[in-house]
Amino acid sequence: MALKVVGAGLGRTGTYSLKLGLEKLLGEPCYHMAEVFSHPEHVPVWKAAALDQPVNWDELMNGYAAAVDWPPSAFWEELSAANPDALILLSVRDPEKWWESASSTIFKGVPGMADERPEWLDMVTTLFKKRFVESIEDKDACIAAFKRHNEHVLASAPKDRLLVWEAKEGWGPICERLGLPVPEEPFPRANTKEEFIARMESKELPVSSNP
Repeated sequence: MALKVVGAGLGRTGTYSLKLGLEKLLGEPCYHMAEVFSHPEHVPVWKAAALDQPVNWDELMNGYAAAVDWPPSAFWEELSAANPDALILLSVRDPEKWWESASSTIFKGVPGMADERPEWLDMVTTLFKKRFVESIEDKDACIAAFKRHNEHVLASAPKDRLLVWEAKEGWGPICERLGLPVPEEPFPRANTKEEFIARMESKELPVSSNP
């Protein structure tokens, strides 16, 4: 199964809601960091990718119709090259609001995985340092990296394949680009900052949809 959508937007730009929305539209699973927790065998593959080692993207994404969030967004160029017909979807957000959300959820939760999931922690640390920023505790550096990532996507993604999207836009732009009808139900709103923090405090992992 080839990917129909490659998400280029970084985590905390509505990517879990986007995952659920794309699964509704496409009828197939969408890859997201949540999937990595269900597939520990993927952890060394993502680390290898972060170290610029060869990865079989078709094999890694087998069974998925879309991929969003980290780690996929860090490799949107490789994934879009491997899936030349896929829509490149850049989910965006105000940088300050993004930092407020990311620093209190993802970045805060990463160190807590040291004992429970050391391999995952090693992979994510490598990924961030190689593909994002040296220190996730440095607000200015993180915001600069966030802006730099988005600017690179805007400058380098083929315009006929690119959709820049904000969560508040909902179904409309995505359905239009994919040529699909707009569902009657509201666009999903999941994995809010409050939900993420509550799950982190209870040590509950994200629910995933396995292919």
